[in-house]
This record gives sequence, C-alpha cells and structure tokens, in this order.
Amino acid sequence: MQYEFLKQFPRRMKHVGRYVLLLQNSSQKGTWKKYGFIKSEEQINLIFAVLLYVMEQSLKEEVCTMDDIGAYIDNLNMQFFEKNMSYEDSKLLGDFILNVVLSNEGKPMYFDGYDFELKAYQIMHISYVANRIVYVDSDLKRTSYYLTEDGYNLLLSTLEIENNMQLTIHEMIFKMHLEKQSYDKAVDEIKNVFQLLRIQMQKIQEAMSRIRRNALNYSVVEYETILDENLDTISDTKKKFQSYRDLVKARAQELDDMNLNVKKLDAKEEEKLKNLRIIEQYLNQTIDEHQKILGSHFDLKSLYTRELEQLSQMSFIKRFSFRNDFYDQIFAHPDSLQSVDLFLRPLFSNDPDKGYNLKKVTELQRPLRKKAREEDDEIMDFGDENWQEEEERRQREKLKKYEESLSFLMHRVMEKGTLSLDEIEREVNENPDIKAVLVPSVDIFKEIMVELIKNKEIDLKALQKERSEYISDNSGMFQLSEMLLSVLDSDVPAFGKIRRMTIYRKEDGKVIVIKDVKDGTGAVRTIKCSNIQIQTEREGE
Repeated sequence: MQYEFLKQFPRRMKHVGRYVLLLQNSSQKGTWKKYGFIKSEEQINLIFAVLLYVMEQSLKEEVCTMDDIGAYIDNLNMQFFEKNMSYEDSKLLGDFILNVVLSNEGKPMYFDGYDFELKAYQIMHISYVANRIVYVDSDLKRTSYYLTEDGYNLLLSTLEIENNMQLTIHEMIFKMHLEKQSYDKAVDEIKNVFQLLRIQMQKIQEAMSRIRRNALNYSVVEYETILDENLDTISDTKKKFQSYRDLVKARAQELDDMNLNVKKLDAKEEEKLKNLRIIEQYLNQTIDEHQKILGSHFDLKSLYTRELEQLSQMSFIKRFSFRNDFYDQIFAHPDSLQSVDLFLRPLFSNDPDKGYNLKKVTELQRPLRKKAREEDDEIMDFGDENWQEEEERRQREKLKKYEESLSFLMHRVMEKGTLSLDEIEREVNENPDIKAVLVPSVDIFKEIMVELIKNKEIDLKALQKERSEYISDNSGMFQLSEMLLSVLDSDVPAFGKIRRMTIYRKEDGKVIVIKDVKDGTGAVRTIKCSNIQIQTEREGE
C-alpha cells in the first residue's frame, strides 16, 4: 500500500460516524422547539448530559428507567436550563432523546468507512444504547436503558486522558507490543508517541509567540501547565526510547543475519523486518523531538521571565506630555529657560549600551568615504556590457526628465520675468500633460527645488565663463549648474539675455499641493511644499 497512514482508516471513520449519526438524528427535528431548546448547542449539551447519566447508572449496575431519566432532566432544567417544562414534559423529552435521537426509532444505524486496502466501503453498525426488561419492587415490569460499547467509546473520546498521562499510556502500550513482537501494532503506537511529542513542541512554539506579542495575555496558569507537561515529557523519555531503539536494532540485525546465513525470510518475517525498520526510524525522530523540547523548555522560561521583567520595569516609568509639560510651560514662563538643563539632564544620564562584535575584529577596516566610493565604482561581473548599457540608458532617460522639468519652469519664468509656484499650482493639477513634464516624479521635482533653494543666487554668465575655461566631467548625475546651462543653450533666443537668477522661499504661509504624483517605487503620492519665488535679471537691468 502506498500510504501507510491510511491502513486504519475504517477504524477512524467509525469514531467519526458516531458523531455524524448522532447529529443527523438530532438536527432538523421540530420536537426540540416544543420544549424551548432552539439552538443546536443546547440540544447537543442535553444529549450528552443524558448519555452521561445513562453511563453512570450502567457503571453502577443500577436500573435506568424512563422515570429516572425524566426526573434527571427535570432537575437539570430547574437548576440550569430554566426552560418552561413540567415533569411530564421532561419525561417526554427524555423519551425523544433515547428512542429517536439515540436509537433511531428502533431502526439499525450504519456508517460506511472506506477501506483503502480492500478498495471498497466497509459498512459499520453503530448503536449507542440498548435496553432490557427489569422488575421494580419484584412485580412491576419496566424498561431499563444502558450504554453499548459504541456509547462508551463515544463518551470516553469526549474527555481526553490528561496530557501528562497520554505519553505514558502510549509508551506502555508500545512496550507491550514490542515485548509480544506485535510489530505492526507497535508501529501505530510509536507514531502516536511521536505525534504527541510534535504537538507538545508546537504548543511551546505557540506559547512563545503569544508571550512575544504580549506577555500579559499569557496567564500564569497556562505557563505552569505547559511547564509541567514539558517536565513530564522530558523526565525519562530519552533514556527509555534509546533502550527501545537498541532493542529494535538488535532484533532487526537478528533477522538480517538469519536472512543472509540461515535461510531466506518468509513473508511474515519480512513484514516484521519492515516494521522494525519503521519503528527504528520513528524512534530516531522521537529522540530528536525530545531534544528540541528540552531546548525550547529553557528558552520558554527565559523568554517569559525577560518579558515580565521588562513589563515590570515599564510600570516604574513616569510618562509626561512633552508639549504640555515642557513647551507650554516655557511659553508661559520664559524665564525658566535659564534652568531648562535641570529638566533635560535626566534624559542623558544613562550611558548607552555597548556591544562588542567579534566579527568586526577580523574585518579589514577602511575609511568610510573610501569604502563608499569603492562601492559606488564597483562594476558588476555578470551581464558586463549589456548591464552597463541598460544602466546608462536609464540614466539618460532620467536626466532628460530633469532637463524637461527645468526647461518648462524656465520658460514660465521668462514669460513674466518672475514666477511663484502658487501661480501654476492649479494648472499643474488640472492638466496631466503639464504635470508629467514639470513633476515627472516626486524625487526629481524635490531635488530640483532643493537645489534651487540651496543656490539662492545663480550667476549664469559666471557659469558660462567657468564652463569655457574648464573641461567638465560628465558624471551622469544631476547637477543644477550644468543642467541650467544646457537648458539655456537649447533655446538661445528665449534665454540668451538672462544674467542672474534669484530663488527664495516666500513667507506668505501658503502650502503648494500637487496630487497624484508617482515616486521611485511607482506608488502614487501627494507633494506638499512651500511657495517658492524665482526671479531673473536680464542684461542692462
């Protein structure tokens, strides 16, 4: 069979079928509404409460008649459910639960589970309760109900074994099958053991994740529970399973030696050898998982301790509003500026934490400027010429956008001799073509404006003279002086008489807003900047 985990599939499906048939018999029944049980949660809770009562009576080997069940439901209703029901209603509801929901009105119940080994469905009979005739007070004939094997299995599966006992029980069963040489059953049990260890490891990881998010959301009870489970898991599991692994190896070696030296193994012995190999594999994984749990156990303890300590330290920190407690007080009492150092001094009292990085000791130390320059000049080895050509093409396109934006701005300045950004704000926002030229991207527009403001006054005649006397180094990067001269040369009749440019920020409080502009990553953003004034002086003025 290709998928080993599907071997016991019909057995699993019988467990599922017990729940499925119970829900089918209960749902879509109008009887519940007559007694006030509208929600499906209320119905299921009452069904299992009745099942538990029947199980209790069965275990004590006492009679369980419909009168007993009716009285039990009546007591539950008065104490807990508080539905508008009389004793007779409780008795009728008990009869409905037992004879309709649990007994399917006397008709047998079946559930089909697919058998992947036989490649066919396996029909499985399911029965929750049975009844027998009893005599009450020696002569009164009554029907007494008791649980069947399916009923017991259904209820026992709803209350899991304590977590700290599950591993022990499966380990005992595994040991028993190993001693009896029932290796096929031992394979199933060692898989269960490994799954329990893996689940425990996942619980630790989930707990650590919750603690990192907020340690206050992880209660002390939960922390204590998982620590106890970890200790129960790692107490002596490793030694036990190492001894089991040694035993399995020895038995597998015996079968190998028999196959080589004595006789050829038959089909049954080959199956045993195969199962022993599987057991050995899972034992190795089990021991590895045990080691992970051991390490994570101490990580969990240190993490929880550290997070709680940090939270406790935060509770001692007194916080204040810098604006209300500092700025407003300074404005109200300007004389206090003389002693403001008394207020700010605690912010600088603690020495910063320093860390010593051992990796940096063995690295070649270089000046930061030189290192940055070397990184900028580094040439990619792969793609050599093609890559460089592509980079140069992109750079030329970007420089062209700088030039078009600056040229548009200069033409608008030349129309009146002076220009402020608020004069073209509306036109730019309403005309996408103009926006695409003046503001091709957030970065380009921002860099042009920043460079203009930084220069404040630009003597164009001096720049032209300087260019004629020196050889320019065309680095491929945006430089305002070179770009301005390039724009002036492109349209000499329009710009030829400009001698000087003055750029300054207008103190009128206006904020220029240009919407829907793409940045370098392609995201659409809104530009907000101060109002900038650009003035020109011509020759003869």
